[in-house]
Amino acid sequence: MNHLLRGHAPITSDVWAMIDDEAKTRLTAALGARRLVDFSGPHGWEHSATSTGRVGPVVSAPSEGVIARARRVLPLAEVRADFVLSRDELESGTRGAPDVDFGPLDDAAKRIASVENAAIVDGWGELGMTGIAQASPHEPIPVGDDARRLAVRVAAAVAALKGAGVDGPYGLALGYELWVDAMGGNDAGGAPLLTHLTRILDGPVQWTPGITGAVVLSLRGGDFLFESGEDLSVGYAGHTAESVSLYLQETFSFRVATPEAAIALS
Repeated sequence: MNHLLRGHAPITSDVWAMIDDEAKTRLTAALGARRLVDFSGPHGWEHSATSTGRVGPVVSAPSEGVIARARRVLPLAEVRADFVLSRDELESGTRGAPDVDFGPLDDAAKRIASVENAAIVDGWGELGMTGIAQASPHEPIPVGDDARRLAVRVAAAVAALKGAGVDGPYGLALGYELWVDAMGGNDAGGAPLLTHLTRILDGPVQWTPGITGAVVLSLRGGDFLFESGEDLSVGYAGHTAESVSLYLQETFSFRVATPEAAIALS
């Protein structure tokens, strides 16, 4: 028995497998930001902090000729999204129903993925995480109202990164509205906009729900560091005669090692 307490839930192993499959499907689609950064882990539920490789100021020790310095760490964020499933629906799953209503799980997956994406791109000051767009020293490039100009703006961002000595390939994280523009639009020459963007970047364009605007970043490695303690998992909180209370949970930290390796599109 671990901290997720799944063994206490009135859920069969087959239905647990259905829940896990549904969560994986929804999260894989929505966790766009982590695909563009260096991922380390998962290191386990007990892993609580990321080493920064730095120390604090010298302090005195209770013995002559001895000094001490505290090592600086970045605590992992513990993030949780609760949801409730109908026991009738779960029991239908035990009978082989192919259309079990996992709507509340899908909503929780969207919410927690949006939080992770936003932490990586826009930052989470309360938890000491600086986002990629926040950290960038480059002036943000305005996209404007014409979706056809998005490719030109992305090309300008790539040129700015190359000018700063940051090699590619590059990736592009897009919020909802710009993603719709990229998927449904054409560039000025009539080609699908998404095709043009991937050629400019020599890398992926990722749907990244939860972020504001967009960011172009280098995928050369070593610049943006995501550390996972417990990767996203489904846990059990309680149940009644009608429903089961569950949650999605993860722990993670994020650091920007090379701020100049990204540029925001505003």
